[in-house]
Amino acid sequence: MQPNLQTTPSLNSAGALTQNRVLRNTYALLGVTMIPTVIGAFIGTNLSFSFMRASPIMSSLLLLAVLYGMMFAIEKNKNSSVGVYLLLGFTLFMGIILGPLLQVALSFSNGAQLIAVAGGGTGITFLALAAFSATTKRDLSGMSRFLFVGAIVLMVAVVANIFLQMPALQLALSAAFILFSSLIIAYTINSIVHGGETNYISATLSIYISIYNIFSNLLNLLLVLTGNRD
Repeated sequence: MQPNLQTTPSLNSAGALTQNRVLRNTYALLGVTMIPTVIGAFIGTNLSFSFMRASPIMSSLLLLAVLYGMMFAIEKNKNSSVGVYLLLGFTLFMGIILGPLLQVALSFSNGAQLIAVAGGGTGITFLALAAFSATTKRDLSGMSRFLFVGAIVLMVAVVANIFLQMPALQLALSAAFILFSSLIIAYTINSIVHGGETNYISATLSIYISIYNIFSNLLNLLLVLTGNRD
């Protein structure tokens, strides 16, 4: 029994060090991803997306295919430096496709303020969720099935709305994405803390997409509810 008593603390310590390293690397890489995102957003606001407006359904479906293809490539290379470069390329592309929404926002007289509010709200939400998920003693792994089902339902609704183009459904989807993405952030960070997630590239991808979704959907709601074109 004595060897077990002696090795248990060291094993726990090694596990804690690994979890701290994954969490630290995740936050560091997440911060780096904001650089290509901002660059991409600047590029996107100065591009013409007339080709997307000409055929919105085909453009949306093609965009979804490209995004999921890039995410698949990142996951396949998450154990090498290639995954980091693919992730940075992905975040640059995500910034570019944020362009149409930012163009619409900037066409409002209070658009710049709403972009700032959406950014600040997203930041506060992330910090609050990160603090809660890293400090709570509860293991949130039980949320995995609910999140899986929720992801499928949301994806079906997104594809349906590509064809239906219903403003009410779009607003409902924006609210649902904010809630769902918040749960994903909490789940991912909590999973790192409890040793369930050990790859910082995969964790960063999940959290980044959630932050992106919170910002874009929060901005969309603000534009609809408080946007001023005068």
